[in-house]
Amino acid sequence: MSIATLSLKQRFKPSRFFRGEAPVAGPIVLTQRRVFILPTQRGLAFVLLILLLVLIGFVYNNNLAYLLGFLLASIFFVTILHSFKALAGLVIQPARQQAVFAGQAGPFCFQLSNPSQQPRFAIDLALQSELAISLPAEQSQTVTLYQATQQRGWQLPGTLTLSSTYPLGLFRAWAPLRFDCPLLVYPKPANQQLPFPDSNGGQEMPGQNRRSGDEFDGVRAYQRGDAIRQIHWKAFAKGQGVHSKYYSGASSSELWLDYQQAPGHHTEERLSQLCRWLVDAEQAGLRYGLLLPGLRLAPDSGATHYRKCLQALALF
Repeated sequence: MSIATLSLKQRFKPSRFFRGEAPVAGPIVLTQRRVFILPTQRGLAFVLLILLLVLIGFVYNNNLAYLLGFLLASIFFVTILHSFKALAGLVIQPARQQAVFAGQAGPFCFQLSNPSQQPRFAIDLALQSELAISLPAEQSQTVTLYQATQQRGWQLPGTLTLSSTYPLGLFRAWAPLRFDCPLLVYPKPANQQLPFPDSNGGQEMPGQNRRSGDEFDGVRAYQRGDAIRQIHWKAFAKGQGVHSKYYSGASSSELWLDYQQAPGHHTEERLSQLCRWLVDAEQAGLRYGLLLPGLRLAPDSGATHYRKCLQALALF
C-alpha cells in the first residue's frame, strides 16, 4: 500500500509515528513513507541562533549578520535532506530466529542491506536492547537485538526503530518497523530437579522395572534423573548415603515423560516440570518419549527429537 492510498487520518495517526504500521513478513524498504524527521535539541538551539543573528542584523542594519544568519539557515534546511538520506533506501528483513526458554532474553535477528553506493554512518537500532552500526556501500549486515520473554509460545518482536542524527545532529530521522517474525519460546524449566517418572508409555510389561529393565545389575551412587523407585532406601536408612539400584534389559535406555505424571497445580507448572525432565534426559543421553493429551512422540534421542519435544511443550 503506497502512501497515496492512506487517508489523511491514517497518515497522521500517532501510533504510525512511534509503533509503525501493521507487521509484515517480508523485507521493508525505507522510503519517505517510513522515515520521519524532527529537529533535535541541538537543532532547536541552531534555530534560535539563526533567529538571533537575523534579529541583530535587523536592529543594527548589519549586512554581515544577515549573511551569517541566512548561511546558517541554508545549512539547516540542506541538513534535512542529508538526514533523510541517512536511512532512505535501506532494506531490512528478519533473519532466522533461535528459540529460547521463557525468562531468557529472546534474540531477534535482522538483516540490513545498503544497496546504494554511499556508505551509511551512525545508524542506531533499538528493540529492547540498542545497537549502533555503520553500513559500507552495497553491503549487508546481520544484527541481533534482544527482547524479554515471559510466556511460552510464539512471541512477535516489538517495534524495531532505526534512527540517525547524521550528519550534524540537527535532525533525528527515525523509522519504526514491525515484522511478523515470531520467536518460539519454550516453557521455563522447573528449578526443582525431581526424579524421572516411572512410565512405559502406557504399556505395562509384567515383571519388569518400567524404566530400567528386568534384571537387577547392582547398586551405584545416585545420579540426577534416576527414578525415585530405584533409590536404595535400605542403604539410605542405614546412613550409607543415597544410592540407586540399576537394572539391565531391552528397555533400559528408554524413558517416557508423561504429562499426567508431572507434578503441578496447573498446566504451566506441569509443562515446566516436563521441560526440566526433557533437559535432564537430553543431557544424560537417554532415549525418551513424550506423552501429552492428544500427542504421543515415540522415544528417540538427538537434537532434532529434543527440539521437536520442546516445540510440542511450547505450543501445547
